[in-house]
Amino acid sequence: MARRAYGFDEVALVPGALVIDARDVDVAWELAGKRIEVPILASALDAAVNPRLAIEMSRLGGLAVLNLDGIQVRYENAEEILESVAKHPKDDRLIGYLQSLYQSAPVKPELIARRVKEIKDAGAIAAVAAAPHSAERAAEAAIAAGADVFFIQSTVGTVKFESREIDEFPVAQFCKNSPIPVVVGNTVGYQATFELMEAGAAAVLVGVGPGHICTSRKVLGIGVPQITATADCAAARDDFFEKTGRYIPIITDGGIRNGGDIAKAVAAGADAVMLGSTIASAEEAPARGVSWGMATMSADLPRGTRIEVSVSGRLEEILFGPAHTDNGTMNLVGALRLSMGSLGAHNLKEMQLVEMMVAPSLPSEGKSLQRSQGVG
Repeated sequence: MARRAYGFDEVALVPGALVIDARDVDVAWELAGKRIEVPILASALDAAVNPRLAIEMSRLGGLAVLNLDGIQVRYENAEEILESVAKHPKDDRLIGYLQSLYQSAPVKPELIARRVKEIKDAGAIAAVAAAPHSAERAAEAAIAAGADVFFIQSTVGTVKFESREIDEFPVAQFCKNSPIPVVVGNTVGYQATFELMEAGAAAVLVGVGPGHICTSRKVLGIGVPQITATADCAAARDDFFEKTGRYIPIITDGGIRNGGDIAKAVAAGADAVMLGSTIASAEEAPARGVSWGMATMSADLPRGTRIEVSVSGRLEEILFGPAHTDNGTMNLVGALRLSMGSLGAHNLKEMQLVEMMVAPSLPSEGKSLQRSQGVG
């Protein structure tokens, strides 16, 4: 039997009997007891986050995650390396070039410490990420330098793991021993999410393969559309809260293109969302208008590609406007506020309770001229 699942374009949010002034709604969320004013995280992509971007994102009220397996902690001249990726021809040798960059230079603990310290010295929140195989060593350097939040990210994140050659990563032990909150991902299902929460995750990332730069769904055939994935993981969060009294937020990660998608993710149960390529299009982003995923440089089976995202504007414009595009990719926080107000939701918890309909025609109904003219 095959279960029907739904993505962003297949659902619609339904206004009710109350409309609230968008200026009066609260979009803040909490991570490990800390209030964060903007429910948007910048993904741990080399193309999206460097210390400069992380500092600006924190200033604006959000959170940016620095990749501790990436270019920033392998090369002193990280910006030059990133520029070379942006300028590399789009041909069959591109993936090989990316692979060589990540294989020819090891991660350097002193660079981890330097990048984290740069963020902290600016008074910003330092969130960092690493894959399970490198998490313990990366965490040692990052925490010593003052990191505030640690993310463990893999294509599919679970507590249980079997291998005849590789030791199981001790998720529960890592979370228990960490002096800072640990966010774990990625997952798409109820059981895996519940078990990660039981293991001590401070939040869980939701999404396998939906990102603009990810090809896991094509290469591996795995994943769940984000509305269904978010709703299933939110059910695990709610049941875990009822059982333990601990509320563990979930973060919808990937596939979000505009303000409407953010609103739908929250309505499906998300406490926050993580954006990658959208942030990579900011003027402050390090890769000058291109983006690629963390699995792109896999030595044996790349599961990502480089895409052109162009530079759409300053990070502040992307988050708060003013918008100078007509496609919903700027003033994302303003869009979320207006959506919440239009639906009568005072805060994100109330937004998670609004009515949602299955509506596959929503993106196309009455929009034939926009589509034919390539606008909107």
